[in-house]
Amino acid sequence: MTSDAALITSLQAGDADAFETLVRKYMPALLRVARRFLRSEDDARDAVQDAFISAFKSIRNFASNSQLGTWLHRIVVNSSLMKLRSQKRRPEEDIESLLPKFLEDGHQVIPSNPWNENAEAMLQRKELRELVRESIDKLPETYRTVLLLRDIEELSTEETARLLDINTNTVKVRLHRARQALRAILDPHMRGVA
Repeated sequence: MTSDAALITSLQAGDADAFETLVRKYMPALLRVARRFLRSEDDARDAVQDAFISAFKSIRNFASNSQLGTWLHRIVVNSSLMKLRSQKRRPEEDIESLLPKFLEDGHQVIPSNPWNENAEAMLQRKELRELVRESIDKLPETYRTVLLLRDIEELSTEETARLLDINTNTVKVRLHRARQALRAILDPHMRGVA
């Protein structure tokens, strides 16, 4: 397998075979990233294709101190977000219906019970991972996107704010509310897990 340094050199020299190698090497991982943001397989594939085209056009400016995979990851996240923005949006569901309800004294109407297993152990199981993915998909898009960028893609609050063109406080509020809603959605399923 070609090293990233050799691949970058070949790409910067305009080698078409190097571009094919780049696509073969990074396509599966980048497609997984795009699928997190875009619900349609066609949209995810389009976003990855756009990302590769963008990478090909700007490879000459690639900073040699950067990691090729990290650079491509950022490009596909940007491409996915641009695709989301360009789509005709349906009215977004209000997150309030997904959040836990509170009494006047600040306690939850239906208290969250401790889950019977730690989260990391639960996520090891395939069916549970699928449940979490489906639950994340139930979140309104603006909250889902922030959750994906911060908790799944592990971007900083500042990077997330810059990508979404919102302020950092908005990122923090949306992330907090997204996590609360996700917990409320998952809670009925997790109580019985043993």
